[in-house]
Amino acid sequence: MSVELTARLRQTEREIQEIAGYAFNINSTQQLSDVLFGKLGLPTAGLKKTQAGAYSTAADVLEGLRGKHEIVDLILEQRQLSKLLSTYVDALPNMINSRTGRVHTSYNQTGAETGRLSSTNPNLQNIPVRTDIGREIRRAFVAEPGWLLLSADYSQVELRILAHISGDEYLLAAFGRGEDIHASAAAKVYGVPLSQVTKEQRAVGAVAKMMNFATSYGVTAYGLAQRTGLSRSDAEDFLQRYFATYPGVRRYIEETKATAREQGYVETLLGRRRYFPVLRTTANTQQAYNIRMAAERAAINHPIQGTAADIIKIAMIRLHRALAERGSRARMILQVHDELVLETPEQELAATASLVRETMEAAYDLKAALKVDVEAGPNWYEMEAVGG
Repeated sequence: MSVELTARLRQTEREIQEIAGYAFNINSTQQLSDVLFGKLGLPTAGLKKTQAGAYSTAADVLEGLRGKHEIVDLILEQRQLSKLLSTYVDALPNMINSRTGRVHTSYNQTGAETGRLSSTNPNLQNIPVRTDIGREIRRAFVAEPGWLLLSADYSQVELRILAHISGDEYLLAAFGRGEDIHASAAAKVYGVPLSQVTKEQRAVGAVAKMMNFATSYGVTAYGLAQRTGLSRSDAEDFLQRYFATYPGVRRYIEETKATAREQGYVETLLGRRRYFPVLRTTANTQQAYNIRMAAERAAINHPIQGTAADIIKIAMIRLHRALAERGSRARMILQVHDELVLETPEQELAATASLVRETMEAAYDLKAALKVDVEAGPNWYEMEAVGG
């Protein structure tokens, strides 16, 4: 993989420099900025400048420039290839423990404000799964002979928590009927029967991932347009229809912001607090305003993502005990936010899958009941669903 990806990286860098018309250091913000905004004249409206006076070439800036010029996609690919090589493909073989023959991550329980576990040395929680290259890296994580890897993933857990906390009747009803939540959102927003939702409408209904954006980021029409490729006016229109369709979500957002301002903190469903003293300040500078807006978004997010973090920790504690009580040889080996990865003997697969699903789904009683998808296979990529 290293040889193959290095060759792809060098080819991508050559293509970038051919488009620019001259050789330059692609990893230099100053030089890349000169190419993008000087030589090629890409739009700079609303872009921040670095201390050195160059326009930012941060990831979010480049994402916003997708479709403006062919060089943008190449630069994003170059960055991804470079990161995958340095962080995983070239690094992981050097981190194999000589005694066990495996790589072992370290988990930090207090590193993330939301309560999520974070993974370091190496970070095994953000190996990309949406790209072909990322999936190939997952293929390298294998079970020992006679064993299988089992992945148990909470399905749409944050949306289920949002439905529970907000009490939105339409969202709860859709989960209660076991509907495809993105198609259901598209049907409600576009005013068509669920059976007539088109693939394109569902993709925008996965803009009902918007529900995640609404809670995680305090989404605006601009932010939604950036993340989905919708035009600004279409994003504005979708937002209005979305909040009209799911009034409980808007109510949750407004009530959570008010609570955070009044008492200075918000809580997860299990009572874990996150404090936001900045929301009680009255400074009226632009910087103070921006800080308060960021704090509001974090306050909206905390009860949702924080509760999800609490739930999977409960599931992990109970599952560890249950496996021991049953004398199972299966063991938990990874936690990736809403996903648990276990290693289990092949002959124990059915029993392990059943126990994992049962334990995780019973970890907390939500109005939109928890659902777990279980897959198993010889490695972390080639997996098939396990019935249940």
